[in-house]
This record gives sequence, structure tokens and C-alpha cells, in this order.
Amino acid sequence: MKGPEFDLSQPLGGPRWGEGRRDARSDRMVGEGFLGDTTGSDAAATEIGRIVDRFLTSMRSSIGQIVDALPIDAEVLAPVRDLARTVDTMLATGDVSALSGLADSVNAAGELLATRITGGYEVDEFGFDEHFHTHVWLPLWRPLFEHWFRVEVIGAENIPAEGAGLLVSNHAGVLPLDGMMTTVAVHDHAGRALRLLAADLAMTLPVSAPLARRAGATLACNADAERLLEAGHVVAVWPEGFKGLGKPFADRYRLQRFGRGGFVATALAAGAPIIPCSVVGSEEIYPKIGEVPALARLLGLPYMPVTPAFPLLGALGGIPLPTKWTIEFGEPIETSHLGPDAADDPMVVFEITDQVRETIQNTLFRNLARRGSVFFG
Repeated sequence: MKGPEFDLSQPLGGPRWGEGRRDARSDRMVGEGFLGDTTGSDAAATEIGRIVDRFLTSMRSSIGQIVDALPIDAEVLAPVRDLARTVDTMLATGDVSALSGLADSVNAAGELLATRITGGYEVDEFGFDEHFHTHVWLPLWRPLFEHWFRVEVIGAENIPAEGAGLLVSNHAGVLPLDGMMTTVAVHDHAGRALRLLAADLAMTLPVSAPLARRAGATLACNADAERLLEAGHVVAVWPEGFKGLGKPFADRYRLQRFGRGGFVATALAAGAPIIPCSVVGSEEIYPKIGEVPALARLLGLPYMPVTPAFPLLGALGGIPLPTKWTIEFGEPIETSHLGPDAADDPMVVFEITDQVRETIQNTLFRNLARRGSVFFG
């Protein structure tokens, strides 16, 4: 199914910014930038040049030296310093060649906007918009993944390069940021779009539900999960649910119940392998030291957490602590040899459920033992 389309009587844009156009009078290419046509008189061009030169001279303040003086870790500020030095050099010399990358970025943004406006993207039966997932959703979370949590990914080769797979993970952190970080890890390290099985709450709220569906989530039910697996997707489930997500800080990295093994029955019915996933680092981003049950019931939420920063610091309490994360994907547990009838055998389902849970718990303990620091790994 295609996205919404608009009847545009004229094509979008003309030449790409910076490419210019051909002047009919002189039969030569004319630059098209913020100043438009630059074929005016020589006197006007000279005067504009003088104005620009005076402006650049007055603006030059050695930005690189200012940034160098900031009392912040050098490694963190390296990209900022590089950009500052580039701008400083450009202001000093008038050489704007460094802006070529900016033109590419502007053009890429224009192409993205044009695709969204004209409906040039596909939406599947679950509402998944791969273009939105790749070009809008993942870029929103990738800075957290790379620079805030500095996620280390282990075992990405265990995710099937093609075909179905059911990823089963521990769940914690008060807010489900582990789901977003796992989505980025699977896409960037295994080249697959992760389809999330989300709780009822996420799929019913007016703001989160449309975004969740476009980003690849669907309701956590056996029917949807089995259809996704049969279609060859990589699907993720968090069997602990809200009990894991909202457990007290004192119980961190201790897995809660995995339910009755519905996820195993779904994998057996579809003949899909199960990939255990263990996330270390998510448990400390919002240390939950208490909750307010009455307020949670009033708002219709599973819990209303109390952390050292929330609600004391208000909105600032929503900023997660910059813990160092490790996401490890374990070896797949094959199910195809058991046949779909095994989904109706409670003993088989219980045995595999216990195996998955034990694998995740042992991996958590192992990665915790090798972690030197919560914030630096």
C-alpha cells in the first residue's frame, strides 16, 4: 500500500542548490544560491564583495580557540572542535569549499521531504513505513545509541541475514529505551528492520500508537507475531512486560517471570529460531526507588515511578543517566525441527522457555561481571 499522494501540477524544485542554471543571454552556467542570479553589473558585484569581506572580517573571532578553552572532555568535543576550526578557517580565508558537504545535506533533506510529501513510500498491512523507519525514526535514536549510551554490540552475526527470527530480551529501565536501542543495533549491525511486539498501552495512546506502527511495532499478540514471522521478519518480544520495565532498582538484572511461554509457542508454530538478547546498562538509566500507585491508577498507567531525579527535578528528571550499554545476541535456538505441532505441547514450550530465560540471565551475569563501571564500562 502506498502512502498518501498529492496532485502537484509542477515538479518539485529546479536544479539542486549550488548546481546553477544556464543563462540564455550568455549561454553559460549561472550560480543559484541564496543571492539568486549573480549576473549583475561588475560594480555591484565588487561592492557586494567588499560588504561580504568586511562582514567576515568583523565576524572572525577564532571559534576554534574558544572551543579549545572549554573545560570538557577532549574526546567528547572533538567533532565540535573540528567543525569550529573548519568555520574559523573559512572565515579567515573566504574559502567556502568546506560548505560542499552542507549542500549535500540540504539536498538530502529536500529529497526526504519530497518523498514524504508526494507519498513515494510503502506501508505494509501492519502500518510499517520502512522509509520512515530508516530515514526518520532511527536517526532520532542513533545519537543516544552512539554517543550517550555508547552501546557495545556483541553477537550481531547470530541474527538471521534473511528469513524469520524471534528476538527475546530482558526488559528494564522505567521507560522502554532498551527497545529503541535494540532496534538501532539490529538495523546498524545486522542490516534488518526489527518489528516490535508492543504492549497494549503503547498501541492505544493517541500520539505513540501511530508513530509505533510506522516505526514497525504491532500489538503483542500471537496472531500478529505469527504472521510477521511467517512473512520472514525479525520480531522482538519482551516477555517480562511492565513487571520487568518497572521493577525496583534493588531487583535490577534479576529476570521476572516470562509468562506462560506464549512467545515460544509462536516461534514453534512458525518454525522460527529464537535469539536470546541480553541488555546491560538499561537498568541504571532511571534508578526506581519507589512509586505512587494512586497517581498511576488515576492516569491509567501501570506505575508512576519515583527516581532520585523525578519528580524532584520535573522534566529534567526525564533525562536518562549516560550509562554504558552492552547488547549481546546469543546463539539462535532452532525450533523448525520440532514441527508446528510442538506449539501445543506444554512440556516442550516450558522447556524452551526455561532455556531462553536461563540463557539471558547467565549472559547478564557474565557481562555484569566483566563490566568495570556503570558509566564507562
